[in-house]
Amino acid sequence: MIFKEYIKVNPKKLFRVPAGVIWFSSFFMGVLASIPKILQLHISLVELAVDASVAFLFSLAIWYLNILSLPRYSIQPVTTRFFSWRLLRSIFIGAGLMLILVALHQLIFSHYKFLSMMAMYEFRGILINLTIYMFLHLLYQSYHSQLVAMELEGVKAANLGAQYELLKQQVNPHFLFNSLNTLKAMVEIGDENAANFIVQLSDFYRFTLENRKSDLIAMSEEIDILEAYLYLLKARFEEGISIAIHINEQQQATFIPPFTLQLLIENCIKHNIVSLDKPLKITLNIQDDHLVVTNGLQAKKVPETSMGVGLENINQRYLQLAGKQIVVIATPDYFTVKLPLIYAHTHH
Repeated sequence: MIFKEYIKVNPKKLFRVPAGVIWFSSFFMGVLASIPKILQLHISLVELAVDASVAFLFSLAIWYLNILSLPRYSIQPVTTRFFSWRLLRSIFIGAGLMLILVALHQLIFSHYKFLSMMAMYEFRGILINLTIYMFLHLLYQSYHSQLVAMELEGVKAANLGAQYELLKQQVNPHFLFNSLNTLKAMVEIGDENAANFIVQLSDFYRFTLENRKSDLIAMSEEIDILEAYLYLLKARFEEGISIAIHINEQQQATFIPPFTLQLLIENCIKHNIVSLDKPLKITLNIQDDHLVVTNGLQAKKVPETSMGVGLENINQRYLQLAGKQIVVIATPDYFTVKLPLIYAHTHH
């Protein structure tokens, strides 16, 4: 599968159940568990309160036991199954806890026959445990679903922002202005390549319109777009720019976010001198499952202001589509960007 879901959940968002809910429900469980005792005609309020305290304390302990057994952070694996090892562990621990509570009550209130009703208390404990576990399970699943939905909306919003920035850079008014100026000059001097220039300019913007909504395109298509773009650059800079592409047909079967190479070439031109005296040399090749774009550094005397939007745009798209980051290496002589190759199948 080409696309990979990339959702980053904020680890600081902890799942919590209000203390009021825990204590009120535990008190309600205690009262509810004592209903059989209430129906007895000869029972004192003290005995009723003591009996209810067993269920109350047990419910309270089971609440916190089950909460602590949940994944502490929502980025950890969350099972959607109700019946799991966590439920069995909770029941076994709950059985031991009920045994301890009944034994303590027998020691404190020795005149009541708690131990003789151990089976009844254990059965009551299992029912309470299952009720709390089910309620907590539903709460946690709902919480996690909402959290993932919120993060997904955030990813969608970020993706829309990246697409907007990409579109602004694709239809670069300066590039269009320079291309039209170049065309005007070619027409004025009667350059026989003017008609071909128009065709290439038309093809480039056709590629732009056709692929601007695509998340990924084949590397071969991206190179076609790049070659149309390079023809326009050559008409403007002539031998002031040279680009060597060393990518074979098999490597071109991989995928890439559209206009990635165009943005990188634009970045090279923006920050370096491009002239016949100092030609800008750019190479594209494949190294260790990465498409490597390298250019020689020949910085302008008056560097243009850079906000880092182009590289960040590319990096964000790789994170969203493949869960991988680009690698940027700057040395005194060269500037290199490594783009992870994206395959149609994970086990390529």
